[in-house]
Amino acid sequence: MFNSYAKIRPATTKMLEMMDEGMIDPRAVADMCLSWLSESSVHEMMLANDLVEEEPEEEEEWTPDNADFNDPGSRHHY
Repeated sequence: MFNSYAKIRPATTKMLEMMDEGMIDPRAVADMCLSWLSESSVHEMMLANDLVEEEPEEEEEWTPDNADFNDPGSRHHY
């Protein structure tokens, strides 16, 4: 099925074959891919596949005051 892509995208072909053969759950592959990609890349993929129409809201500029408390640069870091 994926022979036309095998030489061009061998890792992708292997992953697709593993899913087809039941060696790996497609949900696990989706989780791996979505965890690997940045949030903006996921949104771009959704836009490219017409899954969403709106553009992402602009993120607030990082400052020590609005940083997550786990961020070492945060004023609230423990």
